Amino acid sequence: MKKSILFVSLLSLGLSLASCEKFLEEKPYDFLSSENFYQNEGDAVAGLNGAFNSLLPQTYFGRTGWQITELPADLIRVGSSTDERAQLSRFTFTPTNTEISSWWNNTYRMINRANDVIEKVPGIGMDVTRRNNIVGNARFLRAMGYFDLVRCFGDVPLLTKTVKGPNDDLRPSRTPIAQVYEQIIEDLKYAEANCFTEDKIAPTEKGRVSSGAATALLAKVYITRATTKASQGDDNKNGLDACNRVINSKLYSLLPVYGDVFNPDKENGPEHIFSIQFDLPPNTGSIIVRQFLPSQLQGLGTFTVEDSLVRSYAANDVRRAWNISNQAGTTTLPRYYFNKFRDDKRIGNDARTNYLITRYADILLLQSEALNALNPGDPTKYQGINAVRVRAGLAPIPTSKVTSKDAFVDLLVRERGWELVQEGHRWFDLVRLNRLKQREKAVFNRDIDDRYLLFPIPQQELILNTNLTQNPGYPGQ
Repeated sequence: MKKSILFVSLLSLGLSLASCEKFLEEKPYDFLSSENFYQNEGDAVAGLNGAFNSLLPQTYFGRTGWQITELPADLIRVGSSTDERAQLSRFTFTPTNTEISSWWNNTYRMINRANDVIEKVPGIGMDVTRRNNIVGNARFLRAMGYFDLVRCFGDVPLLTKTVKGPNDDLRPSRTPIAQVYEQIIEDLKYAEANCFTEDKIAPTEKGRVSSGAATALLAKVYITRATTKASQGDDNKNGLDACNRVINSKLYSLLPVYGDVFNPDKENGPEHIFSIQFDLPPNTGSIIVRQFLPSQLQGLGTFTVEDSLVRSYAANDVRRAWNISNQAGTTTLPRYYFNKFRDDKRIGNDARTNYLITRYADILLLQSEALNALNPGDPTKYQGINAVRVRAGLAPIPTSKVTSKDAFVDLLVRERGWELVQEGHRWFDLVRLNRLKQREKAVFNRDIDDRYLLFPIPQQELILNTNLTQNPGYPGQ
């Protein structure tokens, strides 16, 4: 059943009719301002649905999200040599790139919807636990949005109140990343304390934020902040503690079969921590399957596999057999294409493939990363990475001779690529682990400028907001 919500329209960040699915219930409304919309629990749920709803368009996590985070890296090849996706892949993008603009605009649109829930729902008379869970979900979404923004753009405007109309300040300046990170952490701590645990979320509500999802994202936030100019001395320890809380909760685990993680018939299983939910029409479907399949398999053939990734997999690595293929009964196909996300019930563009924000394997690898950063001589740093390797059919890395800190980072970079390719991590991983320039040189013999460690502020935003400044090295600085 198609579910749609008519929500308050706010400036260029406006909220509009959109299609959701799964836990979103249909509840039509006449046009209302947010000032008189939030009257009861049903309104609170509808407002939260609107925030989740904003994640689904192709210009956000339906397409743009993974293109921003995977193409400017070393694992995926773009067929075109000139379009905006090719610019991302070849590090020739500029402030006019529309994918970058879409990423900025849709992230702030989602944040604005989350802000509305965070502001208005606490005033509703309803069960306090359910109310705090709704607010916790919204604060997680806001934190996730700002985490994406601060990693991609550095200092960004920090807006924690709803943009209501032309009388509001529509020209905010950039906020230092240290302050943005503090807000992200505050929001995630609230979500961790107030969202329901995974085992308390009803099957019809899968896709909502759990307490464990907040803890998992908090782990990555701390571990990432440790690599920035905003780092705090206890970031890696706090990140490790958060990883351990997820692991010790026993609510999540690796699926025995790697491919089952991506099987739409087994979605939201024990390895799932937080995923953006897509489904077949009349709901909003994911187009990632069609984008990667070659035309002979009713796909678009837009993206293929970098040869270096194919060569890097061990022959017995089950992830290689699942993630990539060249078996389609024709010699005219690209040599290798991604077959990681597949759906035998796909209808045209639309598949049931969820967008995996974080899953248990990611947390195990982050645990190893944090342990290595804290004490390179600690042999327990192999536990997480080896658990992931063993599931893939590979031998564990011996711990008898502890790998140096820098060499272990190289192991993590490879393992995260093999395990998480196409899942929206690669550019973030290479920047955080200080391997972007190294990998571009090794794979493409390409020397990239330091400016590409951040994306440019979109040109249109600079025109509309004269208080914004451009990132170093880009036109308009």
